Amino acid sequence: MLYDIPAPAKLNLFLHVTGRRSDGYHLLQTVFRFIDLNDHLDIDVRSDGQILRETSMPGVPHEQDLVVRAAIALQRHTGCPLGAQINVRKLIPSGGGLGGGSSDAASVLIALNRLWHTRLSRADLMKIGLQLGADVPVFIFGQNAFAEGIGEDLQAIALPERAYIVIQPAQNVPTLGVFQDPDLTRDTDPVKIMDFSGMSLGSLSLGSLGLFDHFHNDLQPVVLKRYPVVRKAFDWCYSAGLNVRMTGSGACLFAEFLQISDANLAHQKMLAKMRSEFPETFNVDVPLAGVPQFIQSVSVCDGLQEHPLRNWIES
Repeated sequence: MLYDIPAPAKLNLFLHVTGRRSDGYHLLQTVFRFIDLNDHLDIDVRSDGQILRETSMPGVPHEQDLVVRAAIALQRHTGCPLGAQINVRKLIPSGGGLGGGSSDAASVLIALNRLWHTRLSRADLMKIGLQLGADVPVFIFGQNAFAEGIGEDLQAIALPERAYIVIQPAQNVPTLGVFQDPDLTRDTDPVKIMDFSGMSLGSLSLGSLGLFDHFHNDLQPVVLKRYPVVRKAFDWCYSAGLNVRMTGSGACLFAEFLQISDANLAHQKMLAKMRSEFPETFNVDVPLAGVPQFIQSVSVCDGLQEHPLRNWIES
């Protein structure tokens, strides 16, 4: 058994759509950064071969849950007769572009590879992960990465120490609808890893270099146009002095800071602004409880240099 297994969130520091394949999949370029906002998993081995999910996921049938599908995929690939009982404690907002479901699936594959003694390589686990979703392989890859293709062609990239504020708007954004939107541009010129290697790709550093608009999220204009609550949260963050960007297909927004102390200070200023603008409903003991209605949660996070389970895979 393994308890309190971390499954970290990711940010897309930028996301360019450079084309579309004949099968409908979009060609992307992005940089994935892990942050220390984690879901936590507990896994017990079962001898009867059953895969059981303890946690209830509203609207997600047991057999469609990514953690269940990940365990079954590993079972089928290896022929392992063992099963697993999986509990997931969610802290990463669902459907926010932070990769929570994909990260949970990756952590299940990594942990069961250890618990079941299946001894698959990193490359083998990544191939299984890609069958579950385009974002799963990067969490098994284990390093911050420059990604191309549909997100599966990964190159490790060194990123400087940075901290982040992550804002969850009170509106979900379906990924499929964004990628199918006729207003989505699909012809951004490809960039090369050398264009930004060793640089921070977040708001502060690129803003000071005048490059913030060069590295962008092509999905962001579509989401801000189609989803008014996300737009309101985006505009409010700017009014609070945060140069925010959307991660993935949304709806979560993030702002980058040089140090965690800077992010904490900006967070306190956000709360003070909320307190002044929404005095009737702001709850000092439970910040963001019911206020403002267009922001559901705010988290302060450190950027990670690697996935916390990276060394759980032998090769």
